[in-house]
Amino acid sequence: MRTLVLAAGILLVTALVVFLAVGKWKNPFNRRDLPKRLGLDIQQEANGWTYTHGFRGHTLYKIHASKLVQMKQGNHVLLHDVKIELYGADGSRVDRIEGKEFEYDPDEGTVKASGPVEIALMRPGTAPAIAPRATPGQVAGHNAGGKPLAATAEAAERGEIHVKTSGLTFEQKSGVASSEGRVEFSMAQGNGSSMGAAYDSQKGLLVLDRAVELNSQRGGALVQVRAEHAEYERDTEVCRLHAATADYRDAKATAGDAKVQFRPDGSAARLDAVNGFTLVTASDDHVEAPTGSMEFDERNQPRHGHLGGGVRMDSARPAANGVGGRQVHATAPTAELEFTPRGQLQRTHLERGVEIDSEELSGPVKGLLRESRKWSSPVADLEFRDAGHGQVEPATIHGTEGVIVTGENQSGKAAESPSRLAADEVTGQFGPHSQLSAMTGAGHASMDETTAAGIRQTAIGDWLEVHFAPRETAGAMSGPAGERQIKSAVLEGHVVLTQAPQAKPDAPLETPMRATAGRAVYEGGGEWLHLTLSPRVEDGGLQLTAERLDVSRESGDAIAHGDVKATWTGSDSGKAGAGGSGADKAGPLSAGWGGHGPAHVIASEAQLHQATGEATFRGHARLWQEANSIAGPVIVLDRQKQTLAARSRNADEPVWAVLVSAGRPDQDTAARKEAEKDSGRDLAATSAAPSVIRVRGGDLKYSGGERKAWMRGGALGTVVAETATATSVSNEVELTLLPPGNHAGKDGGQAQVDRMTAHGRVVVTSGGRRGTGEQLMYTGETGEYVLTGTAATPPRMTDPARGMVTGQALIFHSRDDSVSIEGGERKTTTETTAPR
Repeated sequence: MRTLVLAAGILLVTALVVFLAVGKWKNPFNRRDLPKRLGLDIQQEANGWTYTHGFRGHTLYKIHASKLVQMKQGNHVLLHDVKIELYGADGSRVDRIEGKEFEYDPDEGTVKASGPVEIALMRPGTAPAIAPRATPGQVAGHNAGGKPLAATAEAAERGEIHVKTSGLTFEQKSGVASSEGRVEFSMAQGNGSSMGAAYDSQKGLLVLDRAVELNSQRGGALVQVRAEHAEYERDTEVCRLHAATADYRDAKATAGDAKVQFRPDGSAARLDAVNGFTLVTASDDHVEAPTGSMEFDERNQPRHGHLGGGVRMDSARPAANGVGGRQVHATAPTAELEFTPRGQLQRTHLERGVEIDSEELSGPVKGLLRESRKWSSPVADLEFRDAGHGQVEPATIHGTEGVIVTGENQSGKAAESPSRLAADEVTGQFGPHSQLSAMTGAGHASMDETTAAGIRQTAIGDWLEVHFAPRETAGAMSGPAGERQIKSAVLEGHVVLTQAPQAKPDAPLETPMRATAGRAVYEGGGEWLHLTLSPRVEDGGLQLTAERLDVSRESGDAIAHGDVKATWTGSDSGKAGAGGSGADKAGPLSAGWGGHGPAHVIASEAQLHQATGEATFRGHARLWQEANSIAGPVIVLDRQKQTLAARSRNADEPVWAVLVSAGRPDQDTAARKEAEKDSGRDLAATSAAPSVIRVRGGDLKYSGGERKAWMRGGALGTVVAETATATSVSNEVELTLLPPGNHAGKDGGQAQVDRMTAHGRVVVTSGGRRGTGEQLMYTGETGEYVLTGTAATPPRMTDPARGMVTGQALIFHSRDDSVSIEGGERKTTTETTAPR
């Protein structure tokens, strides 16, 4: 557009030239009685002829001819070697017209130049020292010290505009001067030409008919302007161009129709383009709009521009190695342009619906990485910076009234990884080579993306700031799909994060993980999201709080740090809604610790695995559900397999398990009284009351489906099990819980141990008794301990009153403190009273 303005300025100079030329011809030859006044009504010749015309003491022009000839036929007058000097209205400017031959026809009222004509026009505001009334400030080359006359003449010569044409015709009646031939003009800034020209002196209209060409120098580079037609209005100082094209430094600007408004000093004030405006830069950037306008300062530098009717911008950059590249496409109904004082583009304001699409390809052919982004907003402002070599590049982009930025990453033939960023107001920062380096969003900010593993992540908050990895280092930070990752991001204010695993065919839907916090920070190449300020996670039936939560954006895993508190309701509503498993249909999942109610956990640290459904708690972890509890260094909940595990590698911090054993149903009253009479004790209080079982070891595993738990010695070497009546030490303990609802207690609300079995080198003590064997089985309903051994090593029990006893099986009845000895075909019962 600046080039079109330069071309229009040259056209203005051309208009002045033609206007002055026509005025010169019109004034001396406009009167029909000129030959008579010159004494030319008879055939004659004169040498050294000069005619001066003045008005009110002011010289308007002078005509010099070396020879004048009056023709016999046709009443024609010929002038040879003519030089015409035209003075400005104030006498401060001198223009010259020179030619070999001129012919005047008084009958037709026309003046014709039969040969070439040369016109020299002084630059506006500059006059030679010989000009009448020329002030010192107007004299070419003038300074305070003065210059020699030759230097002054040389400076005036440099300020002249030279025009050459032929076949010039002036019609006295219409006041129109025209030429069908070629018109050429030149000046210090450049040169140009056109085919055919006409000037209407009455209307002040100059018309360059066709094939208009302008050539000038700008910054050492050639500027070429072409137009099919050009017109200039002297009174309004408006120049119109039709089908104009400007070429500059391999860039091209075109306009269907352009109008340039000039100031009185000849500088351009405004340009308006209609019927299509197009700009193609040297870097193959395209700008198109049906209409456009530009305002200029006194130095012809653009200040403000407007594009309307639907603006379209396209940019393409090839890759350095010939593979890939970047393409940008932008549209908006209108665009406002602001320029620096040096005329460089500084700011662009787009509104009424802005869309910017970009796509970039990089990497090797087989693993070509495709990255695409789309910006959508009602309003957008772009700030530009100087990129050198006369080029500009974007520095920032600012969108308001609701901004949405979507993107897709794809490596080779892998699945696409979509992403979405939105906020009420978004500001983007660009680094070198127009790469997006940072983005800030305020008001209802949100991020939504799907990782290569198929995990969809959504984060919302009040304020968002994202930093992107530059292309030079993106390859080293890429994930499995090769996408360029977020370098860092901060989300603040009412943060809500959700993660949903990819749905699998013929598999139940999994409930998304939901996390809340006051602040979220992406770090480490965007792999981890750190949640602080009262973070909370809800994952299926698990609810967890901690001082800080770290969530992996790739796998969906979460790590909780400091004062971890978790509650698991024991059921996954997402799975149940999708049909669920057999356990769901039978009742709540029992992967807690055997009960029906929620399971609670506290620990120093916790880790949630999205893919496996495991929750691992570390650091003085403790889990309890109803009356049952587990404590140990590490506790692992597997929600898919409905299992629980606890382990310890330190003998000083064993795994503790506390459960309730089933009480025996009430006996028949008569039978109970008979037993009380024999034992001398009240058995009513112990007949149905459950007892507590405490087990200590190094490794615990529990299966909710089987309702069994296994405790092994592990780092402790042995397992210690304690009940209200006995303590056992063994290599391993197996605990079997009653089925849900099939035990004592109101509505089956208490998870109870049906059977406890100790295996391997068993040592049991109860009061003063001590027994050894290979297996000890405790039944909660009967309260009996059955100690067995092997054929080579039968069970043994030492009794303070009766000494050592042995047999095939030793049965200790905890409710009446009796011991039964079974061996072969005989059975012996001993009753011993021992302190509890």
